[in-house]
Amino acid sequence: MNRKDRKTGPGSRRNEKVRGRNIRIRDDAVDKGTMGNRGSERAGDQEGQVEGRNPVLELLRSGRTVEKLLIARGAREGSILEIVQKAKAQGIVVQEVDRRRLNELSMTDGAHQGVIAFVTPYSYVEVEDILELASKRGEEPFLIVLDEITDPYNLGSVIRTAECCGAHGVIIPKRRAAGLTPAAIKASAGAVEFVPVAKVTNISDTLDLLKRHGLWVAGADMDGETYTSKDLTGPIALVVGSEGRGLGRLVREKCDFLVRIPLMGRISSLNASVAAGVLMYEVNRQRSK
Repeated sequence: MNRKDRKTGPGSRRNEKVRGRNIRIRDDAVDKGTMGNRGSERAGDQEGQVEGRNPVLELLRSGRTVEKLLIARGAREGSILEIVQKAKAQGIVVQEVDRRRLNELSMTDGAHQGVIAFVTPYSYVEVEDILELASKRGEEPFLIVLDEITDPYNLGSVIRTAECCGAHGVIIPKRRAAGLTPAAIKASAGAVEFVPVAKVTNISDTLDLLKRHGLWVAGADMDGETYTSKDLTGPIALVVGSEGRGLGRLVREKCDFLVRIPLMGRISSLNASVAAGVLMYEVNRQRSK
């Protein structure tokens, strides 16, 4: 594949398919047993709650509507003071409550750091909105596609890295996957306020849509070629598989090519969010040449 071929649009796209077994990417939370379910089971579909100092600060900076802010009684130090000042300046209701009450409300196992914000549920975007964002910026589209990532902490971590490396958006499936729960939002450290997230019914069909828009689809798989050997400078969608089983068969077959991250130690897998981060920054490295 060369850069010229990648930018000539879907009409001249290479009809090559590289198949292989699932990449050995797992979610550490799943391996630990109960941890992987702690966010998803308790949070359910509640996506109107943001917890933690940094996520709440980014929330206030984003301009998103905040209905109410709860802070631990007596907490006025450091970033809590800044949060309270910004909230009052925006006319947001601020209530002081016992820390025990915050623990009861917390959807992140008490990791609220003394502050919980209640907001209107996150508004997911359409895939076309993400592509339009790239076009408005005058940049080649750079998307992250997650195939059934079930741990909200992994999802949040991927979104955080996506924001840091300039990706235009993240795509997740509607079923059998983590959504933007309080745990995912907190793990993103507020990045969810700046990275568009699309929720789609079928990942395989979505990859076809991206191809029609001229994107190349690169899947993370242990039978792929070394990730540094591939040209990732053009319009690209990186696909990372679910914890444990990796890319689904249909999703893998939709990929234009597969890439692998060499493993030098005895452990046979990487955490899904770590693998996604490595690949995202390789895109950045190649584009910055």
